[in-house]
Amino acid sequence: MSKNFFSECYDIILDRNINSKCQRTTNLYQYIKINKQSYLFDQIDIISIEIPGRPDKPELVSPFEVPNRKPSTKEGHASLIHALAHIEFNAINLALDACYRFQDMPLDYYQNWLQVAAEEVYHFQLLNEHMQNIGFTYGDFVAHNGLWLMSVKTEDDFIARMALIPRTLEARGIDAVPEMQKKLQLINDARGIEILEIIKQDEIKHVTFGDKWFKYACDKQGLDAENYFFELLEKYDAPKIRGPFNRIDRKKSGFTEFELDKLQQKDS
Repeated sequence: MSKNFFSECYDIILDRNINSKCQRTTNLYQYIKINKQSYLFDQIDIISIEIPGRPDKPELVSPFEVPNRKPSTKEGHASLIHALAHIEFNAINLALDACYRFQDMPLDYYQNWLQVAAEEVYHFQLLNEHMQNIGFTYGDFVAHNGLWLMSVKTEDDFIARMALIPRTLEARGIDAVPEMQKKLQLINDARGIEILEIIKQDEIKHVTFGDKWFKYACDKQGLDAENYFFELLEKYDAPKIRGPFNRIDRKKSGFTEFELDKLQQKDS
């Protein structure tokens, strides 16, 4: 008997075991890519997920309580990689939730976000392996839950989800990677720089998916995507988007000159 795709996504989101969550995500992506008939896409009841499945550690604290350590120390170096790994771990759940929560989309939509989930697994594993080579592992430092909180805020608004997760929070990663690579260059972390380049190229693709489905929904509802994006930033009290902006890569992912100029104005 075929499994239900949406039920499987929900179950993986709630999985607290890191290895299991990662492997099940990768398997689901491979199955759907090769044989779409492996799963039923019958809609199921959708519930709010306040806390997705996660291990007991890292301890979650307020963003203001996360220590700011210098990358020049071994612990500071590892804590920087840990912060990135935590973002990627959260991103697995976010991509799966985009599949589970919005159950009336074209099949292409689910293939896109499963690909995102599988690539976030790969990023997390790269970062965790790199951190282990430094002498630490995921859970050794505190972290915060800001990314998931935005998913809860947008759980009933598809357009807002596409605007505020991939086009806002993930797009900030496109801006941040070059700055983080400079920090790692100062401590001669060639492998970390290489991993961040892999992540940046994939994040451009992920933001492109968000841009694609944000504009798809705006077109269906007759909304001006450029202006509505900024309305949603205000409506949902999204974190302030600060520069410097990676305009070249943001344009690759779908941002227009109008949007980039307006972001620059709001940052000044």
